[in-house]
Amino acid sequence: MDDLIGTQAPRLRLYEPVEAVAALERAVPELVVHRRSAPADINWLTVEADLGVGLPGDYKLLCELLPAFALDDFLPFGGPQPGTEAAWVQGTREELEIVAEWCADADLAVPLLPHPAAGGLLPWAASNEGDIFLWKTGPTDPREWTVTVASRNGGWWHYTGGVVQFLADLVSGTLEPWGLPNVHPAVSWVMR
Repeated sequence: MDDLIGTQAPRLRLYEPVEAVAALERAVPELVVHRRSAPADINWLTVEADLGVGLPGDYKLLCELLPAFALDDFLPFGGPQPGTEAAWVQGTREELEIVAEWCADADLAVPLLPHPAAGGLLPWAASNEGDIFLWKTGPTDPREWTVTVASRNGGWWHYTGGVVQFLADLVSGTLEPWGLPNVHPAVSWVMR
């Protein structure tokens, strides 16, 4: 049995980080009022050097503009913050151990591997119900990376857009949640 459910694609992929964030703010208007007055000064050079890979611009921009938040008390989102970069990378490395176990247990026709393998999966969030959200990294520009969802129920699926567009499409109902609950535009703020 193959655990790969399938692949969904956005109608039009948003490559510009500002456009992707705007799409998310349209889907979740409450985010606009919580935007920082100035972007957080996250040391991305340290984060990316420690991970051994550059990260997509849409993700970095969203982390700089907003404090950590959760969508519909289901999907927490937040990256490194100034002064917490090393701890964030360490947490990501610990999550990679879980990803490695899930990849090994998955019954996929084309096996998936965790980062740092070529095209390996790198986690960017985990739901409050145990689902893992990952980038499928690649040798190309991180703007080209796609999203892979590993459902707590064993199903895996792909979305051929970026993280921020994925969040916007998930909340707006533009994509099917395949194994996930419907996610509404309700926001709660995560203390870090």
